[in-house]
Amino acid sequence: MPNKSNLKRRDLIIGGAVLASLAMLPRQAVALTKTQAVALIDKLVGDLNKIINSGKPEAALFKDFEALFNKYGDVPIIARSALGVAWRTTPPSQQKRYVKAFSGYMARKWGKRFREFEGGKIVVKDARKTKRGYLVNSTAILKGQAPFAVDWQVSDKSGKDLMFDLLIEGISLLVTERTEITAMLDARKGNVDTLIRDLNKIK
Repeated sequence: MPNKSNLKRRDLIIGGAVLASLAMLPRQAVALTKTQAVALIDKLVGDLNKIINSGKPEAALFKDFEALFNKYGDVPIIARSALGVAWRTTPPSQQKRYVKAFSGYMARKWGKRFREFEGGKIVVKDARKTKRGYLVNSTAILKGQAPFAVDWQVSDKSGKDLMFDLLIEGISLLVTERTEITAMLDARKGNVDTLIRDLNKIK
């Protein structure tokens, strides 16, 4: 018959194995909450406000914006949506290069837009449930301008709480970029390699 010390040791081993298994469960097992969505955007906006008002030169700012985009944004999902149906026929290695090029392109493009916010700030307000997660509402307060809405769509469908769309006064980044990237790809006769090359060149 097993002694008590062996039973205790066995129970500890089993308990540890159960905890380890639970820790490995997909993130989707715990649904995204309003509090988590707001907390994510609070952190994002805090970092964004620091970058905007850092006084760094443009090249350094763009690097910071790209790091921010990759930390808080669901970049593969945004990039895939922007490429549209062409994504399905793009080989994995090419997809990877496209996502990287898209990330740099977005950092430079939106870095320039957010640089216009220098001297101002973005303030997170509230959030509401949507079909795709939560829409977190914030207000941009800039010098010499009336405050305007900046909303962030947050989801955990990729296994982490991430932002996958940004709406400035109701205009969707996701929709805008899909229109622009599709037009760029059409102009290059569907050649994704040429698109990647040109995305890397856009300043």
